[in-house]
Amino acid sequence: MLTVSHVIAMVAASAGAGIMNAMAGGGTILTFPTLMLIGESAITANATSTVALLPGAAASMAGYRREVMQHREWLKTLFIPSIIGGAIGSVLLLRTPERIFAHLAPILILFATILFMLQGIVARWTNTHQSGQLTMTRWSIASLYQFGVAIYGGYFGAGIGILMLAVLGFMGITNIHGANGLKNFFGICINSVAAAYFIYRGAVDWPVALIMIAGATAGGYSGARFARHIGQKKARAAVVVIGFLVATILFITQRGK
Repeated sequence: MLTVSHVIAMVAASAGAGIMNAMAGGGTILTFPTLMLIGESAITANATSTVALLPGAAASMAGYRREVMQHREWLKTLFIPSIIGGAIGSVLLLRTPERIFAHLAPILILFATILFMLQGIVARWTNTHQSGQLTMTRWSIASLYQFGVAIYGGYFGAGIGILMLAVLGFMGITNIHGANGLKNFFGICINSVAAAYFIYRGAVDWPVALIMIAGATAGGYSGARFARHIGQKKARAAVVVIGFLVATILFITQRGK
């Protein structure tokens, strides 16, 4: 039975997750353990978290709507690998042990954070920063990378925003707010497919999900506004800090298993 303290914890975790996802990613790190602590099984916690954070991602993208419209031609570039990968990942979650992907999470997030830090250097080296052109080779590499991220996202999802920011930087999106808006769009693609499958399989705890949806939606929209308010430089710094924080938490969590 849910208590008042449970409800407060869920709202706080989901609101914080919405803010984190709007700025970089990693919101699952707040919601997943919170749901575990109130007694949910790992699979139910993961599925419920995915469904609960989805409206928050939509609210966050609405907060970045101006930047998304400026980059709307990019919306179709990684759409297909996001959808297919998200579907595969959601099926894997309900068929394989969670720890297989969970142990990879800190490594993937740490790599993506470092890559994000070096994004400017990589962009100059590849001339993407200057030309703004997306070659077929670059798109193919990015699509394969996104496909892997989407599989992981459908399965567990912690830190997929950071992983996607890295690939968007590789593709030439240097405006952090624009990248955040696109990241949220592709995240919605991944999580919508996963959420639909989890709902179909009855893996979602709906009373808990509905409570967390409210917090995630408020956090997602306010997080986008906050990121724009503090400017690109500080927003980029926040991405790096969140990335290292998420990777550290996951490393510590996995060492204890």
